[in-house]
Amino acid sequence: MSKILIVEDEDKLRRVLKLYLEKEGYAVDEARDGEEALNVFSHLIHSLIILDVMLPKFDGWSVLRNIRKISDVPVIMLTARGEEEDKIFGFDLGVDDYVVKPASPREIVARTRAILKRVKKSDEENEISIDKSAREVKINGKTIDLTLKEFDLLLYLYEHKNAAISREQILDAVWGYEYFGDLRTVDTHIKNIREKLGDFRDYIQTVRGFGYKFEVKK
Repeated sequence: MSKILIVEDEDKLRRVLKLYLEKEGYAVDEARDGEEALNVFSHLIHSLIILDVMLPKFDGWSVLRNIRKISDVPVIMLTARGEEEDKIFGFDLGVDDYVVKPASPREIVARTRAILKRVKKSDEENEISIDKSAREVKINGKTIDLTLKEFDLLLYLYEHKNAAISREQILDAVWGYEYFGDLRTVDTHIKNIREKLGDFRDYIQTVRGFGYKFEVKK
C-alpha cells in the first residue's frame, strides 16, 4: 500500500484530502506545519508528499529543500498562487506537480494516482523492482527472499536513493524509536541483503564512518 504524507495547516482541507485518499486505498500521514512534516518524513517511508506552500514554522519551500537533500520522493505542491515564476522556482527545487488552490480533492487524488503510476512504471524498467504492496523484490524478474526487516531496510534505502543515510537514521526509520539494539544490527542486515542481491550488491554503497546509500548503477 502506498503511503501519502499530507502537509497542510488548513484542518478542513487536510481531513477531506485524507478521506479521499484513503477511499482510493492509500495510507495517509498528516502534518500541520513544516517542522512536524520534516519530523514525520524523517521517520516514516512515504510514496508521495502533498505539500502546501504557506505553512507555520517552516514554509513549503524550506520543507522541500530539506527533503530533497535526502530523497527523490514525488511532491505535489499546493499553492494559492499560479504565477509562472513561482512554478519555475518550484520545479527547479524538485516539485513534480502543482495544484493551485482552491482545488478539488478529486483533482489532487487524480494527480497523485498519475504520478505514482509513472513512478511504478519507471521502477519496473529497472533491473531491481520493489513492490511495496506485495512486499516483494525482484531482480531481472526473479523474486528474491528477504526477511521483513531486510525488506523494510532495502525499501528505505531505495526510496532515499543517492542520499547518504546514517546508521542512526536507519535504526529509527526501520526498527523504531524504542529500539535500543547495537548499530551493528544495521551492518549485519546490509551484509545479508547484499548477499541476496548477488551481482547487484554494489547498489548498496558504504559511506565510511557514517552509514549507507542506495545508488543505481548506470
